[in-house]
Amino acid sequence: MTEAKLDLGKLSVSASPHIRCDESIAKIMWMVNLALAPAALFSIYRFGWSSLTIMVLCIVAAVVTEYAIQKWQGKPVTINDGSAFLTGLLLAMNIPSTLPWYMPVFGSIVAIAIAKHTMGGLGFNIFNPALVGRAVLLASWPVAMTKWPTMTSQIDGMTSATPLGILKLQGYEKLVEVFGDKMTMYKSLFLGSRSGSMGETAAILLILGGVFLIYRGYIKWQVPVVMIGTVGVLTAVFGQDPIMHMMSGGLILGAFFMATDMVTIPITVKGQVVFAAGAGALTVLIRLLGGYPEGVCYAILLMNAVTPLIDLGFKPRKFGARR
Repeated sequence: MTEAKLDLGKLSVSASPHIRCDESIAKIMWMVNLALAPAALFSIYRFGWSSLTIMVLCIVAAVVTEYAIQKWQGKPVTINDGSAFLTGLLLAMNIPSTLPWYMPVFGSIVAIAIAKHTMGGLGFNIFNPALVGRAVLLASWPVAMTKWPTMTSQIDGMTSATPLGILKLQGYEKLVEVFGDKMTMYKSLFLGSRSGSMGETAAILLILGGVFLIYRGYIKWQVPVVMIGTVGVLTAVFGQDPIMHMMSGGLILGAFFMATDMVTIPITVKGQVVFAAGAGALTVLIRLLGGYPEGVCYAILLMNAVTPLIDLGFKPRKFGARR
């Protein structure tokens, strides 16, 4: 009988976690930044160097604010993990490229100092920091936040209002008239020939970035599919153009890059589906009945608020226990 060799390394017990991989917070954050890079570069091409200036201001303000707070609190400085960088980039993608310098700086400070670090820092924030920064900017400077840049494009009529803004104020017929016909409108929405926030224009690049994150396993496909699908179904039910609504505004950006935030989304897949459906329904409610033409930002923030309740309702059952 041959004596079996024991690998003592496999029998050793150490502190958790017992299942290890090469993923880390820093790696995940920088991968998300990488997924956003194509859409960010497109915004520079589409809106000019002013969009790059806004990105730099948002990112630098976010990173410097995080550094200052962690130094002041005597905590380890973690600006290299990419989370503050991502918050600044996401905020820049959610605002116009025409803002004066102090507005994006203020928004980034609010996002990091109030939405993130007053809650305890990364992993403890209740609300998505970038969306909190955007909401504060919209409440503080509503005119500047709804003033869209002039684009060099064949659609001259889209230089002063977003598609959702035209739909809200002048109706669907006027919207189609501005683009010429429905197919031209869909193409423009898909490829980015329209006005809007810096990161919400080219749907195709945002989708490709989101698919990359799904492939890497950083986000669940159910969240963007359910959120975008809910908007499509409900707008169709209420007699709207579902394709236009699904590709307009910040829906794709929000569904792939902010509703999927690991900290502010429910833990279970079932809970995430409920979260996404609620965010989609609230987006439609705000767009059709609210005062703003867009509702993704507030929809996600409202669902962030009920994430603990969703987690409570879909808490995993203990092994062997009855419900």
